[in-house]
Amino acid sequence: MSRDSSATQARLLEAAYEEFVGHGLAGARVDRIAKNASANKQAIYAYFGSKDDLFDAVLAARIRVLADVTPFTAHDLAAYAGALFDAFIADPDLLRLTQWKSLEQAGASPAERDTHLSKAQDVADVHEVDLDHGMDALMIALAAAQCWFLTPAVIRNPTGRNEEARRAQHREAVVAAVEAMTARITGRPAVQPVTGG
Repeated sequence: MSRDSSATQARLLEAAYEEFVGHGLAGARVDRIAKNASANKQAIYAYFGSKDDLFDAVLAARIRVLADVTPFTAHDLAAYAGALFDAFIADPDLLRLTQWKSLEQAGASPAERDTHLSKAQDVADVHEVDLDHGMDALMIALAAAQCWFLTPAVIRNPTGRNEEARRAQHREAVVAAVEAMTARITGRPAVQPVTGG
């Protein structure tokens, strides 16, 4: 692949990310994506196949970035949930993109299913529970990391505290809740990483 081709694809992915975050899959316009990427509309079809395929490529690329920023820690789901929370603070559009996906594309791709099953199996193995309990723990940790962003500000900050302080308090609650949930599901306290001392 030529350098120009790689650069064009990168611009298309970035422009598509902004378009899909703002308008979802159904509302996104290929001509707008091409214009904002300074590319020909036909390049989208040549590189990605269709608007749906472009959406999938954008989501996959952003999830790879998220995975790099928040490595999965099956032994410490609370820390993982806290790291996800921080990642969503840094890039709230990623969560919005995944919400569009949930609304507009029913089900999960084979890659999504395999990823979640692999993580749930890691949780099950580490905590010595069955796969169903591993999946429950994983799903609850993921949901806890997202709930701040899916709740209107007037509800999540009912006393009108400083938003940053309130968000930090909520993050602590997420970590504590996932720690308690892990202990409840596994029947024993969550394994904590060894720290130097």
